[in-house]
Amino acid sequence: MGTTPETEDLLRRHAPQVLGALVRRYGHFDSAEEAVQEALLAAAEQWPRTGVPDNPRGWLIKVGARRLTDMLRAEEARRAREEKVAALSPRDAFTAPPPGADRAPREDDTLTLLFLCCHPDLTPPAQIALTLRAVGGLTTAEIARAHLVPEATMAQRISRAKQKVRGVRFGRPDNWEDRLPAVLQTLYLIFNEGYTATSGASLQRRDLAGEAIRLTRTVHRLLPDHGEVAGLLALMLLTDARRDARTGPHGELVPLDEQDRDRWDRTAIDEGVALVTRALSRGHAGPYQLRAAIAAVHDEAPSAQETDWQEILGLYDVLTRLVPGPVERLNRAVAVAMVRGPRAGLAELGELEDELGAGHRLDAVRGHLLERAGAYDEARTAYEAAADKTLSLPEQRYLHARAARLRP
Repeated sequence: MGTTPETEDLLRRHAPQVLGALVRRYGHFDSAEEAVQEALLAAAEQWPRTGVPDNPRGWLIKVGARRLTDMLRAEEARRAREEKVAALSPRDAFTAPPPGADRAPREDDTLTLLFLCCHPDLTPPAQIALTLRAVGGLTTAEIARAHLVPEATMAQRISRAKQKVRGVRFGRPDNWEDRLPAVLQTLYLIFNEGYTATSGASLQRRDLAGEAIRLTRTVHRLLPDHGEVAGLLALMLLTDARRDARTGPHGELVPLDEQDRDRWDRTAIDEGVALVTRALSRGHAGPYQLRAAIAAVHDEAPSAQETDWQEILGLYDVLTRLVPGPVERLNRAVAVAMVRGPRAGLAELGELEDELGAGHRLDAVRGHLLERAGAYDEARTAYEAAADKTLSLPEQRYLHARAARLRP
C-alpha cells in the first residue's frame, strides 16, 4: 500500500525538524541524516497500515533516534558507545510524546539546517543538492533525476558536501543575516531550475519549483518582517502562477505574450501581489522585491498589449543599479525594446556578448528583437544559433519553429 499525498506532505514537512532535533542532540550530521531517511521510510511503510500517529514528529524522532544509536554503537565498542550516547542524550530522547501532547515543532531547525546546507565553503551546486536532500527530504535518486546526472554522481556530490560541513556547530550562525542571501539565492536557483529546466525533454520540473516555494514559505514564516524573504516568495508565486499556460497540449513552449491568461492561477497572483506590496511599503526595496514587482506588473495586465512596459523599464533601471548582472541587463534590453523600439533594444545587447555569448538566451532575445525590427534573415540566423546552444528540447523546438516561419 502506497502513501497518500497528504502523508507524503506530512513527512516532508517534518523531515527537517526531525533532522534538526537529532543533529542538535547528537551532532553526527551524516549519521543523523541517514537515520532520518530510514525513519521516513519506516513511516511510509507503516502508517498506511496502522494510521498516522497522534504525534507524527515524536514518532519520527523516536525511530530516528533508535536508528542513530544503532549506527553509533556499530562504530565503536558497544559499552563505550552506549555510555557516550547516554551521556549526550536528554531524558526524553527515546520516548515519543504521549498521544495528543501539545509539543510545538521547532521549525526554527529548518532555517538552521538551511544555513548549514548553504555554508560558504560549499559550491552553489553542492548547496542546492544538500538543501534538497537534508531540508527538502528528496532522495538522492530524485535529486539526480532532477539534475539529469547519474545517481552515483549525485551521491558523491552530496557526500562531499556532508564532509565539508562535518564538525560545524549546529545552530543559527552569529552572522546569520550575512548568510541569509546565500540561502535565498539557493532557493531561487532551485525554483528557476524547476520553472525552466536547463536541459531535458520537459520545459518544467514542477516538483523542484514546488519544493522551492514550500521551503521559502517556511523561511517567510520564521522571518515574516524580512523584506527580501517576502520578495522572493512573492516572485516565486507570481512566476509560478503562469505555469499551466506556459506549455501547449504537446508540451511545446508558449511565450508570455501568447499565453492564455485565463489559465493563470489568480489565487497565487493575489497572494504574490499582496506580499510584494506589503514588503515595498516598508522602505528600501531589494532585488527580489523589484523582480517580484516586475512580475506583478506582467500578471496584473489584462493582456500582453496592455502591459505597462514603461513601469517595467523603470523597475529594471532600479534593479540594474543594484544588481548590474548580465541577466538583469538582458531583461532590461527587452523592456527598452518594448518602450523605445527594437533597434534601441538591440543596441543594448552588444555589451553583453562577452558575458552571455556562450549561452542561448542572448541569441534568442536578439532573434526576437530582429524579428520585431523586420530583419528576418538575421533573426532566423539568431534563432538557429540559440537552438544549437540550448540543451532544453522544448526550447530547441520553439526556436527552430520561430526560425522556420521566417524562411522565404
